Amino acid sequence: MHIVADILVGLLAVLHIYIVIMEMFLWTTPRVRASFGSTAEFAEQTKVLAANQGLYNGFLAAGLIWSLIASDPVGHDAGIFFTACVVVAGLYGGFTAGRRILLVQALPGAISLIAVLLAG
Repeated sequence: MHIVADILVGLLAVLHIYIVIMEMFLWTTPRVRASFGSTAEFAEQTKVLAANQGLYNGFLAAGLIWSLIASDPVGHDAGIFFTACVVVAGLYGGFTAGRRILLVQALPGAISLIAVLLAG
């Protein structure tokens, strides 16, 4: 079960690296604007806020990666903490910014958290 948890946490980290790239570097591009449903004007006005949000997603990705490379029990505990952080961030975003975040962030985070707990 440990390998399944590691794979899921690794995929969750990759997802958050992708989110970092979108929010910090590609926020004003047509593709990212379309995926977030924003206009060029809104994207330009909010690019600093989006980059800040991307930085926080980068911290989540870094913590998830750290949980994979740290020795246990630190790695396992970090896995629990950072997957739980992803779930909380996804729930907050899902209820305040857009329901789609529940599927894109909270659900993968919850699945990964359950896998890490079961691998314990």
